[in-house]
Amino acid sequence: MRIHNMLEVRLLYKKLDDFNRLLEQTVLERTAELRESEARYRSLTELASDWYWEQDEHGHFTKVSGPVQEMLGIEVDTLDSSSNATPGWNEQERAQLRQAIAERKPFLDFIFHRTHSDGSHQQYRVSGEPMFNQSSRFLGYRGIGVEITDSVA
Repeated sequence: MRIHNMLEVRLLYKKLDDFNRLLEQTVLERTAELRESEARYRSLTELASDWYWEQDEHGHFTKVSGPVQEMLGIEVDTLDSSSNATPGWNEQERAQLRQAIAERKPFLDFIFHRTHSDGSHQQYRVSGEPMFNQSSRFLGYRGIGVEITDSVA
């Protein structure tokens, strides 16, 4: 009986080792798939826009790719105009954008304008969507933007 039990325990340990190896292999494969998916997403985002951005629930930028600071002339920590004293933005358009964000609504191809002190104009198109966790807690926004000044002129 002891020999039988010892053999059974040995067999169970062997099965456990096999399952652990299979689990490790599965984790490695899924991690590789996830990295590939992230790289594909990043690449497509860069192709589809001039910049990609994410903000936390307070409106502070947490991720920015591309020349958003140079193009928009804003400090990359918030989108709220009250903390950005950069002149020239169409305040009616910015109010519409802030309203959509306050209501946690997605926005697609939202166009807004900026006039510089020298009289030159810039036009941008931005899209964004709210991010929520599994408990439906608001986490912030993510989106893309592109300058369309030259394509409109």
